[in-house]
Amino acid sequence: MSQKIFVIDTSIILYDARAIFSFEENKVVVPITVLQELDGLKKGNHNKHYQAREFIRFLDRFSSKNISKFWQSMKPYSKGKIRVICDENKELSNDDQIINTGLFLKEKYKEKEVILVSKDINQRVKARALSLLSDDYKKGKVKKDNYSGVVEIETAKDHVDLLNNKGFLTDYKEIIKTPNANEYFILKSNDKSSLAYFNSFSGKIQKIEKKSAVGIRAKNAQQTFALNALLNDNIKLVTLEGPAGTGKTLLAIAAAIELQNNYDKIFISRPLVPLNNKDIGYLPGNEKEKVNPYMMPFWDNIDFIKSNFSLKSKTNQKIDALIKNEKIIVTPLAFIRGRSFVNKFIIIDEAQNLTPLEIKTIITRAGENTKIIITGDKKQIDTPYLDEESNGLSHLIKRFKGDKLYAHIKLTKGERSMLANLAFSKL
Repeated sequence: MSQKIFVIDTSIILYDARAIFSFEENKVVVPITVLQELDGLKKGNHNKHYQAREFIRFLDRFSSKNISKFWQSMKPYSKGKIRVICDENKELSNDDQIINTGLFLKEKYKEKEVILVSKDINQRVKARALSLLSDDYKKGKVKKDNYSGVVEIETAKDHVDLLNNKGFLTDYKEIIKTPNANEYFILKSNDKSSLAYFNSFSGKIQKIEKKSAVGIRAKNAQQTFALNALLNDNIKLVTLEGPAGTGKTLLAIAAAIELQNNYDKIFISRPLVPLNNKDIGYLPGNEKEKVNPYMMPFWDNIDFIKSNFSLKSKTNQKIDALIKNEKIIVTPLAFIRGRSFVNKFIIIDEAQNLTPLEIKTIITRAGENTKIIITGDKKQIDTPYLDEESNGLSHLIKRFKGDKLYAHIKLTKGERSMLANLAFSKL
């Protein structure tokens, strides 16, 4: 099979700086326009800035002054070769210049297959419209998985009675053949039911008793499962998936406050997705004033928890003290890059907007006695280069499913209000 030529779009590099090493023995082209775009992204604390810097370092290691004239070997990173193409047309937009590079190579190397690789859907469509082959960068993608962490089972009345009476089942193979670690179950029999989960440490199907966290009680079975996982010391990593209004963030924050004596600090964070494609630096005010709009959902949830108690209650005083003494820290995700977390309770919201690498970076920073809660909705991705198969949340659920330290619960029932529920059903 003849070698292919892959033209790399900027979006690929911002997703994975090592992408150029993923094309086996084929040739990789980096248009000069891409390098110019990366030059403007070198400075900053976001993942895209990190990826830009990493790529430039990689390119520097095996490039020479002739990289625009001759193919350069990428050994030892890859068996392929790389070249920078300096064909520019200032009258075209950056995206169109990159497509134009592909068309130029297609004309020059008529015997080879030239493919534009981009995570920008519109870019790929435009390329095809101009008879240039295009494709998505598929490394890091996972197959769509509907794993919810919750299984509903119809079973005999004896099984439900035994579970309710003893609190656990050791002989469960007749009901559940191969449960995943920390998987949750709704066992039903006629007019009786019981909530349970597979305790991977004891090897038993264990009944779940309803719990509360700082006055917040579960309103449905899924929320009951979520609270169980959030308050379980043996489960160090929890993902909560579901649309807005299902209680993901509220339950996570409530659990963190309930368990605050077990941890030195509570970190609550989310990625900053720019508004109208404007970076945070364009927003008025100092650092705190810039990020406050992004962090308001967290403060709203904390205020909701406080609203369940009188102003002078011990609970409200405790929460105020936690905030004042900075035991609860609400901060953008970019501001905690590079930190190590020992004895911390960490909540990461809107994780569908994170790349797999960002998720990995967060979790690998966890030290002893650290618990990480990651929430999000895979159907509400706000970044242009991620989708349901390539985002960090999907990646995490797929990779960690079945691990003893991990639990996942998909929440589907909105509990915000009757009006919100009506909107879910009607719109």
